[in-house]
Amino acid sequence: MEFQEVIMNISLSASVNAFARAALFAGVSVVAFGSVSASADDIGIVVYNAQHESLGVAWAEAFTKETGIKVTLRKGKDMEFANQIVQEGAASPADVFLTENSPAMSLVDGAGLFEPIAAETLAQVPENFRPSNGHWVGVAARSTVFVYDKAKLNAETLPKSMLDLADPEWKGRWGASPSGADFQAIVSALLALKGEEVTASWLKAMKENATPYKGNSAAMKGANAGEVEGALIYHYYYFGDQAKTGENSGNVAQHYFKNQDPGAFVSISGGGVLASSQHKEDAQKFLAWVTGKGGQAILREGTSFEYAVGEGEASHPSLTPLSELDYPKVDPATLNSAKVTELMTAAGLM
Repeated sequence: MEFQEVIMNISLSASVNAFARAALFAGVSVVAFGSVSASADDIGIVVYNAQHESLGVAWAEAFTKETGIKVTLRKGKDMEFANQIVQEGAASPADVFLTENSPAMSLVDGAGLFEPIAAETLAQVPENFRPSNGHWVGVAARSTVFVYDKAKLNAETLPKSMLDLADPEWKGRWGASPSGADFQAIVSALLALKGEEVTASWLKAMKENATPYKGNSAAMKGANAGEVEGALIYHYYYFGDQAKTGENSGNVAQHYFKNQDPGAFVSISGGGVLASSQHKEDAQKFLAWVTGKGGQAILREGTSFEYAVGEGEASHPSLTPLSELDYPKVDPATLNSAKVTELMTAAGLM
């Protein structure tokens, strides 16, 4: 069957954008969270993609061009897909799962649904960018930052630690997006580093002190507009806006906590092969390619502004090098999304 015919058999959501639709003609299918009616041979490997859609398409398109292996991307969110995979179990149609953050990977791994990653692929990624058990692998990374209003804060008045944001003096002065997977990954790291008591206390204070926003971009925009003095987000939102018009980031700067502070947490985007995959060899090839020179070059040269994690691979030149961030070392296999949900719910943040 010609690929043009395959396109007719794939149910596309109306929300799939023009960029993603164009990728169909390059051997990459992008569909919304749901079912694909074409045969397995027609759609190649199925990737549940919770990464940024444009990055997932760029990876899949380049991989297909180099290897001839077709890729069907299903777009969704970290925990949405993680819970779906757990529900699907051995019947999951997915071959590969890609996330923005580690907790969703840990949820699937805890259910025993990942195939161990090939040793050659693991060797392409340093130990601190993959879980200790080798059941999945890091494909990219992002740093926690505090974006702040340059007119209101400076080096002397910035919080020295993320934990400082729980102090009464910060009431009403900072914002975050507590409902998002990004923020929940940061809380997962806090839990792993400082324990349940400290985390619960910090979340309780956050409920009192912070202004909630829907999304990191909105939180940064709030700081940029003077609604709050700062916001806890990931670094790439700032760089992405700066690369466009800068209208939502022109009045703010980024503060990196460093000193192995919980606020310096570097979250790992993960990739895993499902144990139920009927195309394990091709799925393993895909992750080997993403973590290798081809996939990491897309991070370095593209506009996702996420960090490359491949051994010896450089990130986008505009980013502060990972080697300068002095971030805490957290085994991503220890990140506990279920406990974080429990603690955040108890604090009234979810």
